[in-house]
Amino acid sequence: MPVHRLACLPALICLLSCSSDRSAAESAAIAGYDTEIRWTSYGIPHVKANNWESLGYGFAYATATDAVCVIARDIVMVNGNLSAYMGAENGNYENDVFHRALLTKDKLQRFALAQSGDSGRFARGYVAGYNRYLKDHDGRLPASCNDRPWVRPMVQEDVARLTVGLGIRYGVGRFKDDISRAKPPGEPVTAGNTKFQPAAGLGSNAVAFGRAVTETGRGILLGNPHYPWRGSSRFHLIHTTIPGVVDTMGVSLYTTNAVAIGFNKDIAWTHTVSTALRFTLYELSLNPHNPLEYRYGDDYRAIETRTVSVDVRQPDGGVESRQHTVYSSHYGPIIVSDELPWTNSIAYAIRDAVIDNTAGPATYAALSVAESVDDIESAISLQGVYWTNTIATDRHGTAFYADISSTPNVDEKLLDECRIRHESIPAYVVVLDGARSECEWKSDPRSNVPGTLPAEAMPRIRRDDYVTNSNDSYWLANPESPLEGYSPIIGPERTARSLRTRAGLVFIREQLAKGDKLTADDMRELLYKHRNYGAELLLDDVLKVCEGDTDVVLHGDRQVDIEPSCTTLAGWDRTANIDGRGMHVWTEFWRIARSIEDLYAVPFDPDDAVNTPRGIALDKTEVRASVRQALAEGQLVLEDAGIAMDARWGDIQYATRNGNKIPIPGAQGWAGMFSMIAARLSKGKGYNPILHGNSYIQVISWDKDGRLQPTGILTYSQSQEPESAHYADLTDLYSRGEWIDFPFTDEQILADPNLTMLTLTEPFD
Repeated sequence: MPVHRLACLPALICLLSCSSDRSAAESAAIAGYDTEIRWTSYGIPHVKANNWESLGYGFAYATATDAVCVIARDIVMVNGNLSAYMGAENGNYENDVFHRALLTKDKLQRFALAQSGDSGRFARGYVAGYNRYLKDHDGRLPASCNDRPWVRPMVQEDVARLTVGLGIRYGVGRFKDDISRAKPPGEPVTAGNTKFQPAAGLGSNAVAFGRAVTETGRGILLGNPHYPWRGSSRFHLIHTTIPGVVDTMGVSLYTTNAVAIGFNKDIAWTHTVSTALRFTLYELSLNPHNPLEYRYGDDYRAIETRTVSVDVRQPDGGVESRQHTVYSSHYGPIIVSDELPWTNSIAYAIRDAVIDNTAGPATYAALSVAESVDDIESAISLQGVYWTNTIATDRHGTAFYADISSTPNVDEKLLDECRIRHESIPAYVVVLDGARSECEWKSDPRSNVPGTLPAEAMPRIRRDDYVTNSNDSYWLANPESPLEGYSPIIGPERTARSLRTRAGLVFIREQLAKGDKLTADDMRELLYKHRNYGAELLLDDVLKVCEGDTDVVLHGDRQVDIEPSCTTLAGWDRTANIDGRGMHVWTEFWRIARSIEDLYAVPFDPDDAVNTPRGIALDKTEVRASVRQALAEGQLVLEDAGIAMDARWGDIQYATRNGNKIPIPGAQGWAGMFSMIAARLSKGKGYNPILHGNSYIQVISWDKDGRLQPTGILTYSQSQEPESAHYADLTDLYSRGEWIDFPFTDEQILADPNLTMLTLTEPFD
C-alpha cells in the first residue's frame, strides 16, 4: 500500500512511522500534535489520534484537502471582509455589515468560554491543522483560491465565528439586507423586499426502522439530506478515532468541525430540516416625539446604535473604508424593507433563537460517543441541534424521532394574546407586540438556552416499527401515533402533508404490507427506484383530460396542440430514472397545475392524511380546462428551452464534471419525488446545474450479531474542485445506481486497495 509522509522543517517536525499501533503513552510523550490520516477509496479520510488536539488537527487537514478554498472564503465572510477582497456587489457589503454587527467580540468570547475542555482542545487543533495545510501547500492550492490574497491562516476566534455564523444562517441570517438598510425615518432607505422564505437548498428525508420489522431484529437507518451541491453547505465524508474514546464516521459540512450526520458501532443518526421557527419579529411602538425610542411596558427604551467599519475594494484596486450604523432593540436588530417600514410610529426588530446558543459542540460530541437511543436523546437534549429534527436508531432496534431544536419559547396562549397580523407579512411569519413585556419569549429554568423551549417541551417518539420525516412537521412521524398538543411555533398539526412526505409514508407502508422483514437492501431500493408518487397518484386522471381534442387555446389566443405531452406522459414509467422519458413533462406541468383551485376530487382529511388529497376533480369543467392549460403552458416552457417531449431524463438532467455530462436521477420533491434533486432549467442545456437534493445518503444497519454494516454514497463526491481526483468518482457511482460499503474497522481500512497514509506531527505553540 502507498504510504505518504509529509516532511517539514526538521527543527520543528519529527516525522514518525504510520503505525496504527502507537500507544497513548508514546503519543503523550510528544509535546505537540500527532495524527494519522488514512485515505481509502473515493478520498474518504480516516483520522486517528490519541488526544483531542491531534484529532482536531487531522480533521482540519483532511477537510482542507478537499475544501480549502471554500473554508478560506467562509472565513473571509464571517469576518465581514468580502467587500475588501471582492467588492461590495452581489450582497457582499450587506453580508459584511451583518457579520461585523452581530458576531461581536463579546458574543464570540462567550461562545468560546462555554466550550468544554475536549471541545476547546479539538478546536485548538483544528486551527493548527488548517494552518498546517496552508503552509504545506503554499502556492499549490486549487485554482479557485491559489495565490489569492484572501486566503489567510485561521485564528482561534474563526472557529467561533464559523460555528455561530452557521447557526444563525437560517434565522436572523435571512434578514441581512433588511438589517443593513435600516435607517430612521427621514433618512433615505434603499427599496427592497424582505426574503421571508428561507433560501432554497435545504431539506431531507429520513426513515428509521426498529426491531419489530427488520430481518436482523436490529435498527436500520436511511438518512437522505437534500443539501446544496456547491458551497460551504456541502457535506464531506470523514471518520474520526481516538482509540477507546471516540470512533465515529459520517459527514461534516465543509466549514464545520464535527460529524453532523453519521454513526458509530452502536448507533446511527441523521437530521431533517425542522418546521420549527428560529425567530420571531417584534413590532415596536415608537415614541411619537423620538423614533429612536420604543415603548416597553410603561417606559420608553432607546434604540441602540452600533457603527461598524467595512472596507470596500475600489475599481482602481484601492480600498475605501465605509462606516455603517446598525440599529437594535433589546430583542435584536431593527430590520427595514418595503413590507417592514420604519415610520414615525412603528419599527420592526427580530429576535433569533440560535444566536446565543453555545451548546452545539457539546451536543455533537455527545452524539459521537452515544451507545443507544437513550444516549442520543440525552445528547440532543443539551439543545445544541440548531434547526433540524433528529431521526436515529441503534443496534438494539429502537427507532427514534425528535424535534428538539433551538426554538422560541412561545406557546399558543402567548400567540393568541400577542400576535400582530399584517396583510404584507406572510401568515407563517410570527410578529409579536414588542411594547408589552408579557409578549417576551417565556423563560423556563429547564432550558439551557434563555428564551427557548426546553427539550422536555418538544416532540419525540420511540417505536419498534418505524419513524420518518421529510420536512413536514412532527405530527406524522408515525401515522399510527400522531404527535399532538405542542406549541404551534414548532409546526402545524392535522394539516396536509407534502407529496414527498406522503410518498415516503406510502412506500414504507407498501414495503411493510409485503409481510417480509426489512433489510438494508430494501432501504436502498426505497430511494433508488426513483418513483414519482405524484404521478402514481394523479397521472391517470390527467391522461383522461388528454382524451379527444388536444388543441388548447391559451391567453392571447395562442393555440397549442398538447398531443406530444399527452403521448409522452402516457408512455412514461412514472420514475425519475435516467432512462425514463416523461419526468420533465410532468415537472413543468405540475409546476403550474399544483396551484389550480379546487384541483382535487377528494379533499384533505386529517384522519386519512397519508392518502388525501387525491384524484383530479374531472367533474369540474373549470378544473379540466385548467389542467389542459397547464399541460400546454408546460409544453411551451420545454419547447422554449429546446427540450424534446420524449427526451431521456439522463440526457437533460446531469452534472457537468470537467466537460463530461453525468446523468443524475431523481427530481423535484414538490413534483412528487421521494428521491429529490433540484436543478435549474437552462435554455439549450436542460436541467443543469444541479442545485441541491440527494447529497449524503447513508443506510446504516447491523447484522444479527450486532456488527455494524454501514453503506452509502456522497452524490456529488468529496471535492468541488475540478483538479481533485475526487471531483466526480462518487457522482459516477450515484448515476449508475451504486453504493459503497464504508470502511470502518482497522481491518477494513487497511484492506482498501487504494489506501494512502499520512502522519503529521508538529509541536504545540
